[in-house]
Amino acid sequence: MLIGRDNERKILQAALTDEYSQFIAVYGRRRIGKTFLIRESYDYHFTFQFTGAAKTPARKQLARFRMALKEHGLTDMPPVFSNWIVAFSELKRFITLQPEGKKIIFLDELPWMDAPRSGFLSELESFWNGWASARKDIVFVVCGSATSWMVKKIIKNKGGLHNRLTHRIALKPFSLRLCEELMASRGIEMTRKQILNGYMIFGGVPYYWSLLQKGASLSQEVDRLIFSKEGDMYDEFSMLYAALFKKPEPYIKIISLLAGKKEGMTRLKLIEEGGLEDNGKLTDLLNDLEWCGFIRGYSVIGKRTKDEIFQLIDHYTLFYYEYIHGKRHGINFWQATEGTPRYYDWCGRAFERVCLWHIDQIKQKLGISGILTEEYAWRYIPKKKDEEPAVAKGKRKKEGAQVDLLIDRSDGIIDLCEMKYHEGKFTISESYQEDLNNRKNIFKEASKTPKAVHNIMVTTDGLAHNAYSKEIQNEVCLEDLFL
Repeated sequence: MLIGRDNERKILQAALTDEYSQFIAVYGRRRIGKTFLIRESYDYHFTFQFTGAAKTPARKQLARFRMALKEHGLTDMPPVFSNWIVAFSELKRFITLQPEGKKIIFLDELPWMDAPRSGFLSELESFWNGWASARKDIVFVVCGSATSWMVKKIIKNKGGLHNRLTHRIALKPFSLRLCEELMASRGIEMTRKQILNGYMIFGGVPYYWSLLQKGASLSQEVDRLIFSKEGDMYDEFSMLYAALFKKPEPYIKIISLLAGKKEGMTRLKLIEEGGLEDNGKLTDLLNDLEWCGFIRGYSVIGKRTKDEIFQLIDHYTLFYYEYIHGKRHGINFWQATEGTPRYYDWCGRAFERVCLWHIDQIKQKLGISGILTEEYAWRYIPKKKDEEPAVAKGKRKKEGAQVDLLIDRSDGIIDLCEMKYHEGKFTISESYQEDLNNRKNIFKEASKTPKAVHNIMVTTDGLAHNAYSKEIQNEVCLEDLFL
């Protein structure tokens, strides 16, 4: 059963009735559901389907391609496909033998087919540009988990495939609401707080959620899947990055640096602390990680582009570095960890990341979905030689301030979003209210914004309203993130 993906499914199905041939690329991280989407959208009916094999030389890829053509009914082929020229020539011959009507050609894990010096990509270009695009009956769908390869070689190809795609589908992680729908479809009953707790570990990766079984608590399932040696996700970290990148080591080095910095790091800091070279290769590495959805590059309002900060936002990767990297615990570790101070400290940081993945839902609750906005993070670190801005007469000056989510609205308002994971309603105390107001004043003074500045609270269970909550302009709770 296909959950969500309505727009993506419409694109794929519309290709069947279009007058001309269609070339569609579907890309996204491992386990996000690319192949499942394509198969469900076409009801598993393909004229020809082939899946590339990881770390396989061209000779074996070609042998497997020939075998796939034979299994689909093509006979009288050369005994050996010596190169991709022969392979695509036989594919064209196979297609011409088919009856009238749309012919769906699906090449899965396309990056794995591009073995070094195989000439695969040039023949793929020739197949589409010189033959398939001149017909009206081809639906050519390609897919791959190696997102950086898909983007560079297909989506942003500067050669023969430049601007040749009919559609590109970037498959994103599920939202909280879609994870809830997936669990309901599998007959697994969970509260929204439990779904949030699962999201803080698994993110919106459908495959991870599909591994959960009935009759066990979430903490039991985390222990079974991640901390048990027999668990399906015991080695997921190494498998994840190996599937996405042919040489994962430099990517993991950047990820490990960012994992230790909650607020993120500038490019300069990455270079200094990681001993990296400041060149185009580093730019490519950062772009690849951002395309895959592992990091985000965000601007700090009032700063130049070169001050862009890179922040690790992939839930599973952050969980890995918090609880798994360099250590392996017993199979009941997570059940024993829940409820400890360290656990709640991690929940606070993880909840902030969940909110960053649900900015659209936050905007919807605030009633500003139709308003042009830009989202930033902001921090102020006063220099020793400079005098800190006054925050309140007679009060002690603060040592700086930070906002993890700032929504700069075109209607003359800036929302400073404070995100809090809490069991039960969150109560704003006098000292906490003072901190919020100080932060707002520091921001207004440092940014010199002419806009109105609102304090917004995003909490799990809502606010307990008291005398100190009156200055909060609006509030968002967990229920709103399920919109």
